[in-house]
Amino acid sequence: MTIASCADLVRRGDPDRFLSAMSAPVTAREPLFVLYAFNLEVARAPWVTNEPLIAQMRLQWWQDAVAEAVGGKPARGHEVAGPLHALIRDRALPASVFSTLITARYWDIEGTDFADEEAVIAHIDRSAGSLAVLAAMALGLPADRESDLREAAIAGGIANWLMAVPALTAAGRKPLAHETLSEVRNLADYGLTMLAKSKPRDFGPAVPALRAGWRAEGLLRRAKSDPQSVPEGRLGTSEFRRRGGLLLRSFAGRW
Repeated sequence: MTIASCADLVRRGDPDRFLSAMSAPVTAREPLFVLYAFNLEVARAPWVTNEPLIAQMRLQWWQDAVAEAVGGKPARGHEVAGPLHALIRDRALPASVFSTLITARYWDIEGTDFADEEAVIAHIDRSAGSLAVLAAMALGLPADRESDLREAAIAGGIANWLMAVPALTAAGRKPLAHETLSEVRNLADYGLTMLAKSKPRDFGPAVPALRAGWRAEGLLRRAKSDPQSVPEGRLGTSEFRRRGGLLLRSFAGRW
């Protein structure tokens, strides 16, 4: 149950967040790796079985692990649950935000259709937004900035969601409410609007937590100008540009 094992999980399963965490100051990396590893474990829980009940049990296992940490009970013997338990206790992270993130993953099990674009955005906020909130709080940003954090994080969440559209569709899910190019443009435009609104804000120690969405602006601009790239799986950027953009933000202390 080491931080190194969490970092390795993130490196293999979430390379963008791994790179963003590695660009953070050394003292900020450990909490980021633990939370990103936790997010991976929760995200994959609905997909490792074809039995909905078993998938639900896996998600409940994580709900219980968080509740036990908050309640002061001993940590579970798991390579991620152990470090997560310690982080929750040390940084007084709220169980409610963890619960929101975990509950959002029931969509992956049930595949319920979204009623409209607002419902898609709300789902992204519950998952990606909640993770950003936890990461920022772990790095020292006060809880009263949660609303600002969610607005800042939604751009990265939407960009990642649009990147995942082909895979989710192939898995039998309906990741968009209307499945139209107009909807893709609207989602991208909303993310860009929130990004522009958030850029002038000072997030202090939470900047490394928000840097996980460093690709958002470029991806959303492409989705807006070429919405067909989303269903066709052409939205991604080159590896050189991907890493280069992160380095520039790291050097400039930006997210």
